[in-house]
Amino acid sequence: MIEKRTAARHRVLKHGTLAFNGGGGVDCMVRNISSGGARLDVANPVGLPQSFTLVIQTDQFMRHCHPVWSNDTRIGVVFD
Repeated sequence: MIEKRTAARHRVLKHGTLAFNGGGGVDCMVRNISSGGARLDVANPVGLPQSFTLVIQTDQFMRHCHPVWSNDTRIGVVFD
């Protein structure tokens, strides 16, 4: 497999929330993260909007992002 990432990702295991512009959100688990994106586990990625905000409350982290791939319950996002 050819590595396409521009920044190395660091393994983490943190609770996060995908917050939507219209209100509401979905819980997720952040599995790895870099300055440019993250891999998230969600219960059901079907129906997620085209963009959302990843919030990791314990780290006071908020980044607007959009998904670039999904596989079962995993999604890859890139930060805008």
